[in-house]
Amino acid sequence: IQKMAKVPIPEGVFINWNVSRTKGKPIQSEIEEILIKHQAWINGEYNGKKADLSYSNLSGAILNHALLSRANLSYANLSDAIMYNIRLRRATLVFANLSNANLRYANLRNAELLGAKLIQSDLTSAYMTGADLTGADLTGASLNGANLRNANLSGADLTFADLSDANLTGANLNYAVLTSANMNFADLTNADLSDANLTGAELNGVKGYEP
Repeated sequence: IQKMAKVPIPEGVFINWNVSRTKGKPIQSEIEEILIKHQAWINGEYNGKKADLSYSNLSGAILNHALLSRANLSYANLSDAIMYNIRLRRATLVFANLSNANLRYANLRNAELLGAKLIQSDLTSAYMTGADLTGADLTGASLNGANLRNANLSGADLTFADLSDANLTGANLNYAVLTSANMNFADLTNADLSDANLTGAELNGVKGYEP
């Protein structure tokens, strides 16, 4: 039987789970195995296994540069996690808690974030094209320079969020709450802002929208 090749964990990746779904705390080798098997699954290897971290408590985890594309993180607690440049393309994060998380430069393309909590999270320059953020709570979140092209933000709460220089072309902001949001120099070309609440929002230099 061919043994699975050990794929090196990217530098900077360290997961420190406080509590998981299993009894006790997973040791580092177990955590590495989850990432290795998931990468093998992404690569189509027979001995790979999709990462299922739904309902896990990953609060404060350090997951810089980790590959978790298409992983299941529904209802996971990722509050205060450090996930710089993490790859979460097409990942499922339905109702996950990502409050105060560092997601700078994260790849969340086509990720499912329905009802997720991203309160005061840092999504600076994150790549979120096509992401589903329906009903998500992004109160006070930093989305400066983020790419949200064709993202679904219907009903999302973006109160006090920083969307300056963000790419929101074709985004669905129907019924979104943008009270006191900073949208300076954002690109809103073809964005749907019907029934959105823009009370107190800063709209200096916006493109594709007439206040």
